[in-house]
Amino acid sequence: MKFAQLVVGPAGSGKSTYCETIKNHCDAINRSVHVVNLDPAAEEFKYPVSVDVRDLITLDDVMQELQLGPNGGLLYCMEYLEDNLEEWLGAELQAYGDDDYLLFDCPGQIELYSHLSVFKTFVDYLKRDGWQICVIYCLDSQFTSEMPKFIAGTLQALSAMVQLELPHVNVLTKADLCKDKQGLEGFRFPDPMEMRHELDKQTGPHFRRLNDAVVQLLDDFAMVTFTPLDVNDEESIEELLLQIDMAIQYGEDQEVKTQELGDMYDPEGDE
Repeated sequence: MKFAQLVVGPAGSGKSTYCETIKNHCDAINRSVHVVNLDPAAEEFKYPVSVDVRDLITLDDVMQELQLGPNGGLLYCMEYLEDNLEEWLGAELQAYGDDDYLLFDCPGQIELYSHLSVFKTFVDYLKRDGWQICVIYCLDSQFTSEMPKFIAGTLQALSAMVQLELPHVNVLTKADLCKDKQGLEGFRFPDPMEMRHELDKQTGPHFRRLNDAVVQLLDDFAMVTFTPLDVNDEESIEELLLQIDMAIQYGEDQEVKTQELGDMYDPEGDE
């Protein structure tokens, strides 16, 4: 079985830092992990890149040759990637087989995950190729400072969950920079009634009906939870990685074997 994390989220939400953190942690525990860059606008990395979309296409080249702006250029790049998935990505992934684990570091335009087809096509291709995939949606923990911002981020995460149809782990990144780290625990499982109460306090009376509709939408789906990540806390990293492993069934065979061995000895049995 082959395993992958699709690391998505808004620009500046800490996706590359997340990939660097997970890569370093896995190196330390002797787990082989490779990072794939899918951002044609990326400039530098703090981790080794095993596969790089810039070998196929770069944003600078597209902007220069087609006279497009950054957003239009990025959309062109990702559509070009979509058209060349089998030819380019298929060839690159031939080097990876059973028990390999990839982190896909993705661009920061949220429309790519919520409205356009490129990442849905990408995900479907990986699944056909035998990859077990989990989406990691990164949201800056600073969004929790204001309820309207947090709800906007929650709706973005929900939209990506519905579009990509994969196991999802939503991560509150940059928890190490948050003054009230304990306060982040209250955002693990957002309470709709509390969200509505805070939203009403931070918006005008003429927004009440809109507030009701937005919170009701989140309550109806009841899908979005968050896990805070402090990159300086090994326990925080281990907790998150365990959650992801469970979502993609990584190491399931080893767990089954351990259980079987445990069943062979019953300390309370007659023998």
